[in-house]
Amino acid sequence: MQNPTFVRFLEKVGQERLASFSTQDFLILDLLQRERPVPDAIKPRVAHLKEHGIIESVGRGRGTRYLLSRRFHVEAGQLGVYTRKRGLDREANKAQLLKHIADAGSEGSKFDELLHVLPA
Repeated sequence: MQNPTFVRFLEKVGQERLASFSTQDFLILDLLQRERPVPDAIKPRVAHLKEHGIIESVGRGRGTRYLLSRRFHVEAGQLGVYTRKRGLDREANKAQLLKHIADAGSEGSKFDELLHVLPA
């Protein structure tokens, strides 16, 4: 069953931007909500959803992933979920790693430990 929040959100954006959305768009939103990859067959619709501010991309190149936009999460009352899914910005990640290395002192820090600090 489709999430009614998706429907209301797409309806609102559609009215504001005079845009329409397909069944594939709803499928993409459902996949992203469940943190699943978007199949290549429907990836062309990702650009349409990004253009209308419905989804965002995180990362670059092969590491690019997509998530529902901040606006969607705000309207759904799930801003914390957005922050968790988006992750910390690059500078915050660097600061967290540097703190871990500094805390390790002269013993140093193994790469495996750094992977535990920032698994993504």
